[in-house]
Amino acid sequence: MRSLAAFSPFFRLLAALSLAAFVAGCGLLPESTDETIGWSANKLYAESKAAQSDGAWDKAAKYLEKLEARYPYGRFAQQAQLERGYVYWKGQETGSALAACDRFIKLHPNHPAVDYAYYLKGIINFNEDLGITGYFSSPDMSERDPKAARDSFDAFRELATRFPNSKYTPDAIQRMNYLVNSMASHEIHVARYYVKRGAYVAAANRAQNAIKTYPTAPANEEALFILVTAYDKLGMTDLRDDADRVLRKNFPESRFYTEGLERKTAWWKLW
Repeated sequence: MRSLAAFSPFFRLLAALSLAAFVAGCGLLPESTDETIGWSANKLYAESKAAQSDGAWDKAAKYLEKLEARYPYGRFAQQAQLERGYVYWKGQETGSALAACDRFIKLHPNHPAVDYAYYLKGIINFNEDLGITGYFSSPDMSERDPKAARDSFDAFRELATRFPNSKYTPDAIQRMNYLVNSMASHEIHVARYYVKRGAYVAAANRAQNAIKTYPTAPANEEALFILVTAYDKLGMTDLRDDADRVLRKNFPESRFYTEGLERKTAWWKLW
């Protein structure tokens, strides 16, 4: 019986022929299935706009990404960088959208459209919610994680400060007013929770923080009533009477004297 060593040259030859056939076969395949190869920057941008019109946000994003990668300089690249924030946001990629806004602001701090980048960043955080279920179960922003509200406020404030004449600033200021009351209401929402749990010291602290941090917020009417309630439960009559005096002076017909802390109508539904 012949040893396996005798067949070694044969097997080496067979392996070499197989590899050559495989490489040759691969050469018959098309180099790429990417239809955008050879497209100009103008073509990529136009196709992205068409995809946006159709609501095909993933496709629009891919065109913009390819545009910037292949043509990193020039007006089309800058426009692609700017529009990626909006396209990612519409495609429900919030993290990528915010990153795109921050990147544009960092790369082009003096660009004529940088005010839009700040505005878009504020809008993205303003509309950030808990998903579709959270949106319908808790549309009141005061009952959500306040981080998005704070980030939104900061972006709008930067816009209003740096670009007071921007066409986006009036809307940003209106949203800032809403957000101030939303953030104050979040503090009060927590304070109300503490009252219901009998944690009156914690409730008073949160109510005081809302009043000090957001002194002009309409939600502070409830903050004062929480102080009255908490101090009364704690037996701190002097502080209770002081809070009651301030409440009656600023809100002489406060509904909380008749309704208590049971909210009949959310503050945001009054607007």
